[in-house]
Parts: sequence; C-alpha cells; structure tokens
Amino acid sequence: MAPTVFEVIYYSLTGNTKKVAEAIASELDVAAEDVKTKDKLAENSFVFLGAGLYGPLRGWGLKRLIDRNDFDGRKVALFGTSGEGKGKEVEALKEAVAAKGAEVAGSFFCRGRFLFLKRDHPTSKDLGNARTFAREVAKD
Repeated sequence: MAPTVFEVIYYSLTGNTKKVAEAIASELDVAAEDVKTKDKLAENSFVFLGAGLYGPLRGWGLKRLIDRNDFDGRKVALFGTSGEGKGKEVEALKEAVAAKGAEVAGSFFCRGRFLFLKRDHPTSKDLGNARTFAREVAKD
C-alpha cells in the first residue's frame, strides 16, 4: 500500500539538521517536525528521519521516537549532518530503524557547521541536493 502522507522529523542541536529537514519538507510540501514535539507517526506514512552527529551520540534524539513506533514494513528515508561529513549519524539511524523492520529507501548527509569549522555549511548547494534527494526518493 502506498503511503498516504510524508513526514519529515528531525533532531537538531545546532540548527544544521533543521535546515536540511526544512529543505526536504519544502520539496514534499509538508512541515518539518522537531522530534521533541512528536510522539506518534501517522499511519501509512513515508517517514524522513534526520539527526546530527554529536560526538559518540549518533542519531541521538530520535531513539525514543523509533522505540515507540511501529516501523515494520514502513518506508523510511534518512538524512543527517556532521562536521566531519562522513554519514555516521545516518548509519546509526539505519541500524535502528532496520532493527524495527523498516524499509530504508535511501539516505542523504552533508557537512554541518561545527563551532568555528565549516561555518558555511550546510551550503545552498547542500540544501539543493537535499531537495533533490527528497524528490527522487519520494517518487519511488
């Protein structure tokens, strides 16, 4: 059964992941939702989940949402940001949702600003790439 709605849910300490979430959400014509205000997923939704990398805390902030919801057979797309830009946060999310039975449809990550490093990230190109990712994953 095709999903009836898209949801874009993120956890962001510094605002980097929030920017990417908003770019993805704008492409899907939905609102990005901070995980702090979200407990339950909509039935049959295709969920885009995003988080940053905060030291050893990969995907931190989304654990409660993942634990409290049914992902069995649900399509999920993942996104994240980090100063190192290696995608470790996305890999941690993939492991968590796959363990709950989700079908991971794709992933996206980009560098994020961290303290005095990479202050221009995510760039407008990064945000454009996030919109393209959302469009391509959503049509599959």
